[in-house]
Amino acid sequence: MSSSKTFDPKIVLGLLLFGAIAFVATLYFIGVGETSRGTNDGGAHAYGRGLNGYAALIQLLEEEGHEPEVSRSAGSLDDEGILIITPPAYADGDEIKALIEKRRYLGPTIVVLPKWLAYSPPTQIGSDVKEGWVVLADPIVPEWVEDLDYGIELQLKDKETGWVGLGQRGQLPQPDAAMSANSTQIVPIILAENGDQLVGYLDDGDAYPVLEEAAGVQGDPDAEIDRWNVMFVFEPDLFNNYGFASEQRADIAHQIVDLAMEGEDLSITVDLTLNGLGAAQNLLTLAFSPPFIAATLCLLLAMVVVAWRAFRRFGPPVTEGRAIAFGKSRLVRNSAGFIERSKRTHLLSGPYANMLRERIVKALGLKNADDEAIDSAVARRAPEAPAFSQSFANLRNAKSPNEILRAAAALKSIERMLTQ
Repeated sequence: MSSSKTFDPKIVLGLLLFGAIAFVATLYFIGVGETSRGTNDGGAHAYGRGLNGYAALIQLLEEEGHEPEVSRSAGSLDDEGILIITPPAYADGDEIKALIEKRRYLGPTIVVLPKWLAYSPPTQIGSDVKEGWVVLADPIVPEWVEDLDYGIELQLKDKETGWVGLGQRGQLPQPDAAMSANSTQIVPIILAENGDQLVGYLDDGDAYPVLEEAAGVQGDPDAEIDRWNVMFVFEPDLFNNYGFASEQRADIAHQIVDLAMEGEDLSITVDLTLNGLGAAQNLLTLAFSPPFIAATLCLLLAMVVVAWRAFRRFGPPVTEGRAIAFGKSRLVRNSAGFIERSKRTHLLSGPYANMLRERIVKALGLKNADDEAIDSAVARRAPEAPAFSQSFANLRNAKSPNEILRAAAALKSIERMLTQ
């Protein structure tokens, strides 16, 4: 039987659309990697917009025609092309050295050292403070540089000093806090005014003609050209947002990146994993990659089939009938069925025998008669009827359903013979 609508189709459709939109939005945010904490957290990395960050470097490279990729995946460290890393002060020197050595045949590596301790601006400064801004504290020297085993000795200058190199000369944004190095294994490209190294490349015995020309040194004509260069930026204020307050320093940073490419048109990757911003593999991309794409397609097909069956049902919905139907006969049948299922049939024999006894006594017109009197009266009225006392006793003593039915039928036959 058909019934009225349980749910309004418009409401159901609205719920389905809302769920679909929420699901698509979830997939989008997973795809773009917006499921974790923000990256503009005041750190010294490519997404940092504070003084110690390198967001301005990324923007400059894009405006100069490059297509830098800011990567949060450890897998990008093995990609060919130039890699720019900005390790923090607490980095693992052995890990950085292993990364440098692994990339010698993949592409150039630019290592920008950290210098500034930074913290979020206090709330007393006012509402003009933007997200990611920092206040610079005292400069520090990263200890992990010693683990590189390149003989690099870092030092901080407390006297004002400028920089010189690539045919230019200028000042640092904070000249009394310059970080420089002295190492026989580093060929300087940018020097401090006192001769210390601010930017240079690793001298490993190979030939780097482009870098040698920029550094003004004479290379070994018999040296091999097998490996890519490793560039060290000891003074990060030449690369960070603080340094990019000067157009001249921004131009020097761009020239250093171009020099590291050694005249080749290489892709640029800026790493974030060493800064603790690595991300797991994109779940959305993983779902559409072998071998998981087979399960994804099966799931999408199942969703289409379920949606089609839901909106294209076969006929109207059917409701169940009443558990107990109307009418005396149905009530009796239901009661009898309940007694039968509960296995209490033997409890009916006694009451039923007493009821038939009263009806037989009434049919005989007797009052307060015993079983012998009833037997005598039945024998006179219906000689062919069975003995009442025996049938009555058989019904009261019956236990199994078959015995009860036979005894009840015998007693009922006496009543029937008397009422005909």
